[in-house]
Amino acid sequence: MKLWVLRHGEAEPHGTRPDSERALTAHGREEVLRAAAQLIGQPLTAIYASPFLRAQETALLVREALGFEPEIRTVEWLTPDTDPDKVAEQLVSVSDVLLVSHNPLVGNLLSYLQHGAGYPPEKVSTAGLAELENNELLIGSMRLNGIKHP
Repeated sequence: MKLWVLRHGEAEPHGTRPDSERALTAHGREEVLRAAAQLIGQPLTAIYASPFLRAQETALLVREALGFEPEIRTVEWLTPDTDPDKVAEQLVSVSDVLLVSHNPLVGNLLSYLQHGAGYPPEKVSTAGLAELENNELLIGSMRLNGIKHP
């Protein structure tokens, strides 16, 4: 099984809007398109995304760039402060999926899936794309094939 984790592209700075309503910048959209190119030819079965605007925009750009037919699955368990264990519970019966989310969840999840609890988070820039792999989803034993930063 492979699992791809994509942090959203660069977003508007914090301002008067709630964090969940921050949109991608033009630079952020470019970053996402570069990340999407890394997914061409991969056996994706689904795209799961946080409901936050910048993650939704990121997932849509990836979907369009890949010509991916299935709809984006919007899930509350990919918001920034979700516990990585909650995310892992949701991934038990899936394979070859892309998760589009935010830090600190992205860094924490990558570390948790590789090493288990208690390890520092992976550093992931905006539109950073990580690929994890293993025969099955086992906490602490997924192999990180790499993180590509745009």
